Parts: sequence; structure tokens; C-alpha cells
Amino acid sequence: MNSPDPDHAGTTHFGFREVPTAQKQKLVGEVFSSVAAKYDLMNDAMSLGIHRVWKRYFVATAQVRKGDRILDLAGGTGDIAALLRERVGQTGELVLGDINGEMLRVGRDRMTNRGNVRGFEYVQCNAEALPFPDASFDLVTIAFGLRNVTDKDAGLREMYRVLKVGGQARVLEFSEVKADWFKPIYDFHSFKVLPKLGKLFAGDADSYQYLAESIRQHPPQDILKSMMETAGFARCDYKNLSAGIVAIHTGYKV
Repeated sequence: MNSPDPDHAGTTHFGFREVPTAQKQKLVGEVFSSVAAKYDLMNDAMSLGIHRVWKRYFVATAQVRKGDRILDLAGGTGDIAALLRERVGQTGELVLGDINGEMLRVGRDRMTNRGNVRGFEYVQCNAEALPFPDASFDLVTIAFGLRNVTDKDAGLREMYRVLKVGGQARVLEFSEVKADWFKPIYDFHSFKVLPKLGKLFAGDADSYQYLAESIRQHPPQDILKSMMETAGFARCDYKNLSAGIVAIHTGYKV
């Protein structure tokens, strides 16, 4: 198991700001503690509601069988886990992992209110140092969470480590828009509209500004594919959705 050094030197990006690497986890935690109760609103604002379609496609095309054990990292408010529940059946197990306790609490309460109790486990954990044995899961997913991980390479290595041989890892994340004509429209929405919506509906413009900036700092499609290959994954590939606003990356442990 990889253990990140909390005192490691250097700087990293927090949105468009450079911050000490050791501080990023705390800063990201503050953002998601702030938006936890409004997480669905955040995703609706960032994607104009299309995130619900992206998530359904992400789950529908995953390698899942009845009885599988699945880890959903950055599981947040449980959207992905709820969709996966139908596919793993009553004998399957779903572990929601999130570094943020507020997000995990919202997800647990939501799932309980929907009657989704059996077969669910909630674990507060850091994606860079997962508290699970090697080869624990048939599928590992992370949706709209990898860009907030400080050491993405460590996170990908941990996803690989906890996968069983033959298992699949899937990443759904905002990515690099490919249509040149759409880029200025997307930028206007991200940096002019989104923070104002955050201020209006959630009383928090700064967190929404960070989320827009974090998308631009995330590795584009081909670089993330190479990072997955470096982490050990085989048969890595990606599929752009909505002109590259998001991409689904897939890799396997062989």
C-alpha cells in the first residue's frame, strides 16, 4: 500500500493557484464540505444537467456482473453506486469511498432514504492510500473526482493495486473540449456563468470558481491514458462524450 507523505515538499495547483502540495488536500476538502449539500445543483450547473446522462452511460458500459464487488471512489452523494446496484444484484457489494466526510454523509443518508441499505459500505479514505488489501475489487470507478486528487499517479496506482486480475478501472471526468467553435462558449459558461450560479443558489462563488479552474488543470485525454498505462493498466482507452466536455477512460489489470 502506498502511503503519501503529508510533509512532501513542492507546490501543486489548486485551480489556477499554486499552493504547497501538503495544503491541497485541506483546501479541496473545504470546497467539498461547502458544496456537499448542493452537490447535485453543482453538477447540474456545470453540465447543464447532462451529467445524469453521462453517469448512466458510464455505468451501462462498465464491465459488471452479478455478485461483483465494486469500489466507487469519490463516491460523493451515491449517484454512481445507486446505478451500479441494479447491475451487481443482491449478492454484489458496493463500497463508496470518499475523502470528504460531509460528502460521504450526504451519500449515506440519500441511499438510506431510497431504501438502498443492503450491500453498501461507506469508507472515508484517501485515494492515494486506499485501506484495502490487494486484489479486493472486480471494478473500481471514480467519477468527477480524479481531478481533485493531489497525486493522481498515486491514485491510479492504488486503483490498480486493489483490482483483481481481469478487473476493470473506469474514470469519468471533465476533459479537454475538442470542438474549437465550442471552446469560447464553454469558457464563458465556466468562468462567467458558473460562479454566479454558485453565488445565487449555494452562496459560494469561490468553490464553483475553483471547480471550473480544476477542470482546466486536469490532464487531457491522451495524457491521462498514458498515466494509466504507466500505473500498470493494460488495454487503456478512452471515449469522449459531448465533444470532449467529459471523457471515460478505461483500463484493465491483466
